[in-house]
Amino acid sequence: MMNWQKLISTKRFGLETYHDEKKQDRTEFQRDYDRLVFSSPFRRLQNKTQVFPLPGNIFVHNRLTHSMEVSCVGRSLGNNVSKQLIARHGQGISEHISEIGSIVSAGCLAHDMGNPPFGHSGETAISSYFSEGNGLLLKEKHHLNDSQWNDIIHFEGNANAFRLLTHQFKGRRKGGFVLTYSTIASIVKYPYQSDYIGEKKKFGFFQSEKEDFVKIANDLGMIELSEYKYARHPLVFLVEAADDICYEIMDIEDAHKLKLISTEDTKQLLLNFFSKEEQEKKTKRMEPVTDENEQIAYLRSTAIGVLVNECSRVFVENEDSILQGTHTESLINGMSDPIKKAYKECEEISYKKIYKSKDVVDIEIAGYNIIYTLIEKEINAVFNANKAYSKQLLARIPEQYETEGDNPYQKIMSVLDYISGMTDIYALDLYRKITGMSLPNL
Repeated sequence: MMNWQKLISTKRFGLETYHDEKKQDRTEFQRDYDRLVFSSPFRRLQNKTQVFPLPGNIFVHNRLTHSMEVSCVGRSLGNNVSKQLIARHGQGISEHISEIGSIVSAGCLAHDMGNPPFGHSGETAISSYFSEGNGLLLKEKHHLNDSQWNDIIHFEGNANAFRLLTHQFKGRRKGGFVLTYSTIASIVKYPYQSDYIGEKKKFGFFQSEKEDFVKIANDLGMIELSEYKYARHPLVFLVEAADDICYEIMDIEDAHKLKLISTEDTKQLLLNFFSKEEQEKKTKRMEPVTDENEQIAYLRSTAIGVLVNECSRVFVENEDSILQGTHTESLINGMSDPIKKAYKECEEISYKKIYKSKDVVDIEIAGYNIIYTLIEKEINAVFNANKAYSKQLLARIPEQYETEGDNPYQKIMSVLDYISGMTDIYALDLYRKITGMSLPNL
């Protein structure tokens, strides 16, 4: 059984043999949060699509604003849970138990940092190039083993986030972001290697970082289920819940602003999270407000409050099974029936009216083609580095991505590091240039 004393650790990845003794006003986990906010990969999220195409004259969410909101919700969830755990067990459960909110908040900031441009269509494009396209020949040609090949044909933003946070890129310091073990572990939703992907088609770390994950997991006392497969760190459930809450509720608000869902339908979707009596109170409270967007914002904030309280309750009630590693359902699935029903209704509407809307589908199609083409060009270049055109393409890749050497798996991963780190706009610009569709101003 896992225990909180070990699960909440201030040990920093890459600094295991050295500890800064300077007194800090910030806690170690608050330092994690600040380090992420000021990082370039986090800033680049402002130009990565969340669901809708990047904002035109109506502002909707991108990956940066989504991550900030998830972080706020995660902090509330963590603070709720820590207070309830202290009330149940006392402060002695862990010297850092009151810091759960800070850990979850930092984890939420980082949870999407490994996602490539154009969201899930970008992930699909990368995987498809190797599983269906010209990249299919690379496995046998360069003798990649099955585990390495699984990493590539099932490219996963979650695993890429772990790599981004921990990998030592060329010229960079050991330990990547040098975050605390607990913050890093809190983002790994699928704590196993790609050989265990199963039906979910998800996994938590690449072969290149599997020993790093094992090191962190063992130190935190996470339960090992089999080789390179662990039970989740408990705080993953809170990061996941914060993401689920924001993803669903904020998409509904964005869809309303884009007039994909009517005002009345949006109001009803959000009022469904409350009892009939509470619905009447909230409707009356909105009467002095005539701005429709403000009415929706009010209902959205109160609905999120309900979901935060409900998910906090589910976590604490299932604490024992979570610590035993036997709890596998999301906190959302454990909510009471009326609230879960309201959430599922939002899911159904989102699927029908948002994720399948013309604008969303168009950006996915375009994004797929852009990423697929970039992958094909760059992969061809790294394996044919002596050709004139390849030299020109490789000259664009920053030095931190090691495309030289004799290791084909490392070469492929370096290309994926480069492309997955791009913003939507940068990827589109590069695509236009290397296909001859546009030229830089002379």
